Amino acid sequence: MGFLKWLGGIVVFFWLLGLLFKVGGYAINVLLVIAAIVFIIDALVGRRKNY
Repeated sequence: MGFLKWLGGIVVFFWLLGLLFKVGGYAINVLLVIAAIVFIIDALVGRRKNY
């Protein structure tokens, strides 16, 4: 799941760049939703492995 953390981090980074520089519009918000889903999946799968 390390890959998903990196992927989610990159998506959040580009989302923040989009907010700061007002580029991307709707696509940036879609990337944010994708990043949130990736982090939630990673958190749920990570918990199962720890127990």
